[in-house]
Amino acid sequence: MAQILLLHSAYGLRPAVHDAAERLRAAGHTVHTPDLYDGQVFDDLEAGMAHREEIGTDELLRRAVGAAAPLLTPGTRLVYAGLSLGGALAQNLALADERALGLLLLHGTSDVRDEAVTEVPVQLHVAEPDPFETEDWLNAWYLRMRKAGAEVEVHRYRGAGHLFTDPALPDYDEEASEAAWAAALGFLAELDAALG
Repeated sequence: MAQILLLHSAYGLRPAVHDAAERLRAAGHTVHTPDLYDGQVFDDLEAGMAHREEIGTDELLRRAVGAAAPLLTPGTRLVYAGLSLGGALAQNLALADERALGLLLLHGTSDVRDEAVTEVPVQLHVAEPDPFETEDWLNAWYLRMRKAGAEVEVHRYRGAGHLFTDPALPDYDEEASEAAWAAALGFLAELDAALG
């Protein structure tokens, strides 16, 4: 089964992240959920975003790299996964790891450099529309990921809020959340099968 690094959103390491990890563990996967906020958790998006800005993108990426490093033992291929901000960080890590097994993005992406090269399978789950992942942005992101060589599968959920998998947030959409997790588990099963 897959070794998964699951990175939290700008809200911090909320109960929904632990619940997501348990859902993945129940399917047999090993899941690591590092706390990039040193214990800070937010119920308000503005507060979470302010904390993210206070830490800074470079420092958050450094913390994410530090969380991944002990897991990158010989013979281990990681699935990088993340929620919103965590998705953006996970994408950066996966594109820098030529042995990455997969990239599972929920609610968030990151820019793709022109020189990026990867064959990583990618599955993205995003609300439609999403104020943080606009149509133009997603179209450009998709084209850049394909140009880099990634296999990309995009799932869109019309009418759902941005972070629709967190039951404690106003964005929550039970139907979209269950559909996303079902597809994600299928994606992970395919990655396992590819490992042989």
